[in-house]
Amino acid sequence: MASLKELKGRINSVKSTQKITKAKQMVAAAKLRKAQASAEAARPYAQRLAEVMASLAGKIAGQDNAPALLRGTGADQRHLLVVANSDKGLAGAFNSNIVRTALSTARELVAQGKSVEFYLIGRKGRPVIRRAYPTNITAQFDTTEVREPGFAEATSIADELVAMYQAGKFDVAHLFYSKFKSALVQEPTRQQIIPVPAPAQAPVSTGAVVEYEPGEEEILEELLPRYLKTQLFGALLENQASEQGASMTAMDNATRNAGDLIGKLTIQYNRSRQAAITTELIEIIAGAEAL
Repeated sequence: MASLKELKGRINSVKSTQKITKAKQMVAAAKLRKAQASAEAARPYAQRLAEVMASLAGKIAGQDNAPALLRGTGADQRHLLVVANSDKGLAGAFNSNIVRTALSTARELVAQGKSVEFYLIGRKGRPVIRRAYPTNITAQFDTTEVREPGFAEATSIADELVAMYQAGKFDVAHLFYSKFKSALVQEPTRQQIIPVPAPAQAPVSTGAVVEYEPGEEEILEELLPRYLKTQLFGALLENQASEQGASMTAMDNATRNAGDLIGKLTIQYNRSRQAAITTELIEIIAGAEAL
């Protein structure tokens, strides 16, 4: 049984931990408001850009003169998994859920006879993926020196992915990130980004004849890289909001658990203290009776 001094030390230690988790929860809650606003503000632009691109792509999809980012390589053998994680922990299952989704996709592709490579953003998911696929990590994008990854980082990642695609290093690229739903719900998401998926259905005709100047091919050559950057930027924003929501929830649970543990240790301390007092009283009374 632990001594009174040991119990007192454990109580003080847990109280210190509780102060840290409470502070972390408040910081995450403050950051969540900004990150959520940024993620939600970026969605309409990304959606509208996707609609414009779908309208153009629907006219030339499947043609030989379509841009390479839309046409593809004609093969489906080499897959690049772009896994976006954060650089910080204490965010519950935020990072592990993204990595689990990516690894599940990798196993499915390998079972189909495909080859997989990984492009890792952030450092939290690297150890798990490196253990599972030690020789399949093609590149890593470091964000440790960046306070909050933004459009500049998305542009750098997109340019590197396009260069790798043009060099023939992969046929299909998939992006993995966490879509923000609420502070309690973050949804691991898989999205094909290269080649850019053609619209599932033809755009609704308005009856008007639209002539593009320059042609659809020239516009898409400029629009597709911008679309790719926008998708990556949106994923980074969604990740930031999801990370803060998961962190706030995890720290709230940790604070509550610390409170419960403090209560149990306090009861144990009081019982041990009362037992020690009772023992001393018995010894004094026994000594007095012996006299």
